[in-house]
Amino acid sequence: MSDLGRKDFGDKAEEKFTPDSQKSLFDKTKEGVTDAGDKVAGSVQPSDDKSITQNLSDSTSTKPGEESYLDTAKKTLEDAVEYVEKTAGDVYNKVVDSTK
Repeated sequence: MSDLGRKDFGDKAEEKFTPDSQKSLFDKTKEGVTDAGDKVAGSVQPSDDKSITQNLSDSTSTKPGEESYLDTAKKTLEDAVEYVEKTAGDVYNKVVDSTK
């Protein structure tokens, strides 16, 4: 049994073992949306709060070297902060230079 708010293990297994050629466009779309939602839920839920089976499922569904959505969001935010700092610094330097 999966944790509350997470994708059911049975559904994951059924989707994994059903060939794409047997899935409708609706099924493929639904699978993509629910997989994305489950990844987000798994990345924000602390490991200590997960059941043993949920931790096992999460560890087997994450590919080695794959960044979680949380890691990706964090990097994007860091990049944005760096850009704003650089831009603010450039504007400050132009203002200072223009008052000389």
